[in-house]
Amino acid sequence: MTGGSLIGMRPIHWFAIVAASAGWSSGGIMTRFAYGEDVGPWTMVAIRVLIAALLVGAVLLVRQPALPTKRVVGYGLLQAVFNLTVPYVVFTFAYDEASAGFVGLLAALIPLSTAVYANYMLPDEPLTLPKMVGLLVALSGVAFLLLSGDSGLSEGGRPVVAVALGLTGVASIGFAASFGKRHAGTYDATTMTGLQFAFSAVWLLVVMFILEGAPTDVSRNGWMLMIGMALFATFMPFMIYYWLLQHVSATDVSLSGYLVPFITLLGGILLLDEQLQFGIVVGFVLVFIGLILADQASRRRQANLIDAAHLH
Repeated sequence: MTGGSLIGMRPIHWFAIVAASAGWSSGGIMTRFAYGEDVGPWTMVAIRVLIAALLVGAVLLVRQPALPTKRVVGYGLLQAVFNLTVPYVVFTFAYDEASAGFVGLLAALIPLSTAVYANYMLPDEPLTLPKMVGLLVALSGVAFLLLSGDSGLSEGGRPVVAVALGLTGVASIGFAASFGKRHAGTYDATTMTGLQFAFSAVWLLVVMFILEGAPTDVSRNGWMLMIGMALFATFMPFMIYYWLLQHVSATDVSLSGYLVPFITLLGGILLLDEQLQFGIVVGFVLVFIGLILADQASRRRQANLIDAAHLH
């Protein structure tokens, strides 16, 4: 671990952070493309999670970690709901209501949502005044986005619905992240990832068959997009994320949160012909300022704790 200092970051760590950010960012862009191929939202989510589950299962077969306890299986069930199913579903639907850049901007609020939950679930991570200021500034960006009425799409779009869906996903992941950190060290990370994907794949496939039927009419491009989402936007970022946590601090890993909205916004404009509208620009700037304020507060507190530990 580097203890939260960027000085200890090696080129391989920076490359991994950029790769993970690009992977997560690609999910929204590929989802928008998949809608253009008439792939149903439930089919998108179910097939994406199923393929990712199979990939994680292959990794587990190679690694052969110890079997999870009943408690860990319970953790996996809870994380399957709040860390995978809820956010994957609501964000997928949100991408049908607004641009990839718009929804990516909402996803940038995840670290701040996590900080709110951590205040109640993690005694060593209080919600300090600087963090509160960062949160309020970021939320003002979302409020401006709503008031502007911009969705980033040249035609149609329902920004209010997109915000409601996106914030639901943000709140769900924030809870899951704090829960996972609270119980960190009691489970194998890859096993937990496999449990999440396995549970989610089962019930998402059931919902897919009930609401949209078997994916027999999906085009070749649709299948390629879903495979891409599973591999590059789901499996790869998860595995890189857990690898990074073993080599650098969680604070340094969070740097990927800065890159995701930039990459998503740029990708949407270049690849999907999405609009860089005034409301999105102002909202983006305010959310980014809020993230910086909250991140600096976290780094200052971590540095103070390290200094205090050295003094003792």
